[in-house]
Amino acid sequence: MMADFMQQVSEGAVSVAIKSDKLVGYAVFYPDENCMHLENVAVLPSYTGLGIGKQLIQYVEDQAVARGYNCVELYTNELMYENLAMYPKLGYIETERKTQSGFNRVFFAKQCIS
Repeated sequence: MMADFMQQVSEGAVSVAIKSDKLVGYAVFYPDENCMHLENVAVLPSYTGLGIGKQLIQYVEDQAVARGYNCVELYTNELMYENLAMYPKLGYIETERKTQSGFNRVFFAKQCIS
């Protein structure tokens, strides 16, 4: 991972999920051209299946609308089978597959309505 989380936090690009005073997940997102780009969503393994990841994604979608963007874009590695099944259930549409930075990535987008 090459992410500079301190810089992302200072830029307001990171939102966190807290449960019982414990950091249990986070989302990294930022404006990218005409859409909000969802860079990363992570939830502690012991907290998966509780809807925390979906809540973080919904928060990003809400922020996109609040900031005047009408879509959210993201990508995932094609080996992340759970993600490939989950994003369409959340309304995301696969837009492209390509190799980028040595990874086979699947790109998704979702139109957000204010």
